[in-house]
Amino acid sequence: MDDKEEVSDHKLAEHSVTTNASVDDFKRAYGEDFTQAIDIDTWRIGENLAHLYPLIEKELIQARQDELKTQETFRETIFPKIKELAHVPHAGLHRIENEAMIEKIHSGFLFNGAVTACGSVSAVYDSLPISITQIGVCLVNYQGQHGSYSHRLFRRDLRFKGDDPIKEAVDLLERRRRNDSPDASRSQLSNLAIRGIRTYAERAILLERSASNWLLGGGSPAPFELMTGFWASKPEMKERSIALMRKMITEHRKFIYVQGSERSQELWTFGNALKPYEYLIIDTLEERLTHMVEVGGTRSQFRDSYQKFAAEVGPQIAVGLYRVSRQAAPRIFYCHVDHVHIAAHIAMADSALQMHLGSPMLLDLADSLCNTAFGKGDFIASIEQAYTKAEVLTNLKN
Repeated sequence: MDDKEEVSDHKLAEHSVTTNASVDDFKRAYGEDFTQAIDIDTWRIGENLAHLYPLIEKELIQARQDELKTQETFRETIFPKIKELAHVPHAGLHRIENEAMIEKIHSGFLFNGAVTACGSVSAVYDSLPISITQIGVCLVNYQGQHGSYSHRLFRRDLRFKGDDPIKEAVDLLERRRRNDSPDASRSQLSNLAIRGIRTYAERAILLERSASNWLLGGGSPAPFELMTGFWASKPEMKERSIALMRKMITEHRKFIYVQGSERSQELWTFGNALKPYEYLIIDTLEERLTHMVEVGGTRSQFRDSYQKFAAEVGPQIAVGLYRVSRQAAPRIFYCHVDHVHIAAHIAMADSALQMHLGSPMLLDLADSLCNTAFGKGDFIASIEQAYTKAEVLTNLKN
């Protein structure tokens, strides 16, 4: 699933709590009193660029100096401490020593098709009588595309059964009156369902349809979407989500999941202290998965199952960071604890193919293929064409 995932209501609620800062926090962050910031007498009329640039330059220089001091502290103190604590096998700072190793990974794992990546996309056509959703998933490796899969969902609030059309129409109006904010309950339900299906399909297709030894995906191997919401609402759904994640993590084991560090401020701070071609193994995923179950709104009758699952697979997932260039932001990666070094090398070697971004090129290729095959443009155009035809046929019958 891409980094442009929508944020769940729970995450928004959690975010609102964590951002409930005081005016003292504001001053510590900005170095300026909150009351002064809202005093419009201190605001300038228009903008004087001659005064603006020196001010920005001064702030940037100071910020860069502070950042360098922080990075030195992390490298001299925090990184050795991570190795000493050894919360995960191979904990600590590592480095790819030479470019020859990158070339070996390219020829031995990437360019021979031993690694397959998965990308996905979803598009929605929303109208009052019908909502149509298309979900597409693509597999790709450096020997070519290895399958495109899609599914379409048709949502109709009104499906006449013929028994009592007047009553069904009245019921529809009543439902829409209660849900008078289409952007609230209706859209919320659709978004939750689509995200859950898309997240599940990505992992299931990558696991079941790829012939490669190594599987590469975006996000986490045990994502929020598969441990809460729809998947934690029915026993059979819970069993399917846990079975899929368990198979990937405890049976297949040769997986790499990569995501940007910007959404995890503490890991971003660790990663910012890395030099090019360095990677840092920090911890396992156990504590994060346990926390996710505790605060994720998982229904009580299913919470025990997800807690046991978190305790079982969490210690088997290593959490690390890598960086391939100074220009690119560090990336978070997840892999099995038995394959930490190979996983890091594969992720970094693929990311080295686009140093300016620092992300695995296979993942971007998979997403591009999905957008080409299942993007919103062609999807909407085909529906509008069908819509026009339906209008004509309906009018002819009437």
